[in-house]
Amino acid sequence: MTNPRQNPTAGGWGHLLQKPLHALLDLIYPLRCAACAVRLTDSGDARTDFCPGCAAELVPVKLPFCDTCGEPFAGGMTAPFKCPNCAGLRFDFDFAISAWLSTGPLRQAIHRFKYQRCLHLRAALARRLHDAVADSRLVEMHAPDAAERWCVVPVPLHSRRRRERGFNQSAELARLLARATGLPFRDLLRRSRYTTAQARLDRKERLANLAGAFRPARQAVRHLQGKNVLLIDDVFTTGSTTHECAAVLKKSTHAAKVIVLTVARG
Repeated sequence: MTNPRQNPTAGGWGHLLQKPLHALLDLIYPLRCAACAVRLTDSGDARTDFCPGCAAELVPVKLPFCDTCGEPFAGGMTAPFKCPNCAGLRFDFDFAISAWLSTGPLRQAIHRFKYQRCLHLRAALARRLHDAVADSRLVEMHAPDAAERWCVVPVPLHSRRRRERGFNQSAELARLLARATGLPFRDLLRRSRYTTAQARLDRKERLANLAGAFRPARQAVRHLQGKNVLLIDDVFTTGSTTHECAAVLKKSTHAAKVIVLTVARG
């Protein structure tokens, strides 16, 4: 459904009715902070999706950061580098990008979206996800013909967990990113095996837990062969899930590149 806030009628009566319409929408569906849910004011904070207090606590990922997993580091490094966590590891994705750290208000907003079924927060979080495409390594995806060579693929949920949650948070974010960038959305990965929660497992345990858990959809090879894939998830923690997804994308569908984009870096 089209959002009336984003599609005002230009000129004539539409222009005269625009402010009253917005006032009515604010009365029925008041804009609220994505983290603390306080009502947003008309002073400009509505454009950030967070109230001034929460917006001030958002922590961006700034250089220098690991060229593989995107973890930021303090220091004066000017050349690309691998962090100690990635130095001895092999990832099947090319690199991972997050524009924000999963702390404070952003972490709270992600949890509200993911676990409390606050589906309306998908737009606010998709905007934080979109911030990551400014990375200089993604310059090719801004070319006029990028839609022929790039696509957006969400990390899948098992059907059982999707029924429990009501939606796949990664797919919701990926659809909005695809719309914002003009790249095709391809929901072509499947989670074929139900796995236990990953939160309390270390990387070795996570990899064992995820082994063989993903497979390509029937049409995956036709749509993904030779393409550069933006693999979308909400939070990057150890990279275990996205590593397994990237392995399937490269080995089974012959994707050219797999770049992981997440809302936040855990």
